[in-house]
Amino acid sequence: MNLWSTPPSLAGTHVRIDPLRREDADALRAAAADGELWSLWYTSVPAPDGMEAWLDEAFARQDAGRDLALAVRDARGTLVGSTRLCNLDPVNRRLEIGYTWYAQRVQRSAVNTETKRLLLAYAFETLGCIAVEFRTHWLNQRSRTAIARLGAKQDGVLRNHQRLPDGSFRDTVVFSIIESEWPAVKRHLDARPAAGDRA
Repeated sequence: MNLWSTPPSLAGTHVRIDPLRREDADALRAAAADGELWSLWYTSVPAPDGMEAWLDEAFARQDAGRDLALAVRDARGTLVGSTRLCNLDPVNRRLEIGYTWYAQRVQRSAVNTETKRLLLAYAFETLGCIAVEFRTHWLNQRSRTAIARLGAKQDGVLRNHQRLPDGSFRDTVVFSIIESEWPAVKRHLDARPAAGDRA
């Protein structure tokens, strides 16, 4: 089995991560509706009537070997969001964790920390990555702060990097964690949910 082309199933105390399925469409709509996440202009969360197209795009990228699309469930098994291992580069042993969004009720909870902890461990310890990236909009200050609090370091800013649906251009902030940093980052992340992490 080629692990770089197979979405993983991972479990922790607060979350379970499973391969995304088309049958998850209604649960994804319900999660996105908690906070009307599609209305946040700096994110790419699909509106309810755009969920099928969003899934089409996710699975097309997966079929092309670019991404692994994942569902994030809480401790009760309720789908609360989605994330991806994306921009896969097995030759150079790099990937990005992105396309992440959560229902408003679990934002700033241990869900995000544990999701990132599980995905980072999978990337470094199972796939053998030498670096894992995170990217976000320059103006998404909440996301930038959350990424930095994981222990990632800012690499730089890609100016006019992507055109947004409204025609404007996104400046993309790039962060990363490299292989040699992972042991310290792992200790840091392991301490946060136990301490009642709210980031």
